Amino acid sequence: MKTRTKTKTLVMLGAVGAIAFSALAANVHFKGGNPTFTDNGLTLSTAFCLAGLGNQNIRATITAVGQGTANCTNPGGNQAPGQNKIPLSLSGSQTISATDIKNGNVCFRVTSAGPTQPTAQEAGCPNNNWDATITDVVFSSATITVVQDGKVVLRKTVRTFAQQP
Repeated sequence: MKTRTKTKTLVMLGAVGAIAFSALAANVHFKGGNPTFTDNGLTLSTAFCLAGLGNQNIRATITAVGQGTANCTNPGGNQAPGQNKIPLSLSGSQTISATDIKNGNVCFRVTSAGPTQPTAQEAGCPNNNWDATITDVVFSSATITVVQDGKVVLRKTVRTFAQQP
C-alpha cells in the first residue's frame, strides 16, 4: 500500500515539476535589448534575436502603420505631388522551424511588404485619368508579434525608426 502512495506522490511531483519547467521555459524575451527598425522608404525592416523559447515552430510578424505620400502622373507623363496622405498598414512575417531553435534561442530578419498603389482619388490627384504612385511611407508605429505553439508569447510596439542611409 505504501509503495502505491509513494508512486502516486512521485508521479504528481513529476507532473508539477514538468509544469513549472514549462512555465520557466516560456519566458520569451529579446536578447541584447529591444529590436531596432529600419525605414526603407516603402517598407520597414527589423532584425532581432529571442531567448526563452520552447521547442515548437515559431512565427514572428511585424505590422507597420504609417502614412503614404504619393505622386500623381497625368496622361502626358507630367508628375505632381498627390494631395492626400494615405493611411497604410503593412505586414511581413517569418516562420522558423523548431529544429532551427538552439537552446531556446533564434534570430529573425523580417521586412514588411510594400504598399499597394492607391487610386487617383485616394491620392488626391486632379481626376481619375491620372495614375498615383506611393513614393514614401512615414511610419508611426510597428508591432512585433511572436507566436509559438498557437500562443502569442511576445508582443512589442515601437514608435521610433532609423532611416535607411
